[in-house]
Amino acid sequence: MFVILIALLTVFADVVSKYLTLQLLIPAGGEVEVIPYVLNFCYVENRGAAFGILKDHRWVFMSVSVILIVLLVIMLKNTNITHKLFLTSVAMILGGGIGNMIDRIFVGYVVDFLKVTFIDFPVFNIADSAVVVGTVLLAVYFIFFDKPTNKQGEE
Repeated sequence: MFVILIALLTVFADVVSKYLTLQLLIPAGGEVEVIPYVLNFCYVENRGAAFGILKDHRWVFMSVSVILIVLLVIMLKNTNITHKLFLTSVAMILGGGIGNMIDRIFVGYVVDFLKVTFIDFPVFNIADSAVVVGTVLLAVYFIFFDKPTNKQGEE
């Protein structure tokens, strides 16, 4: 239940933020300064993967996304891991993947809108952030918290 709640909150935040982007940024000319020299909201249609690679290969991304989402759900159902960091990270990855998939299905591209201005970095969205943060947290879990079980009494 915890995983479903986090994933749904991630999807909700992503969908609402993209809806607001479409409603408010396009009429405003596409870009609004939020924090000077740090962050702008900027409307971008991302027709590729991360950083716009493989532009206009929508069905490839949708297929890969579906496969990864199904594999994550299967992994969750077949694991006994109950650590909150593990569950949170997987939920964020699922929510982010579903959020971007919703865009690809209903809009035909992914709506990106977060633009950091103090470095040269691609425009991204909440789903992208959830996938990246979830992946980092998952790595932290496996590096620092996942203790292998010693089944044969070996040292």
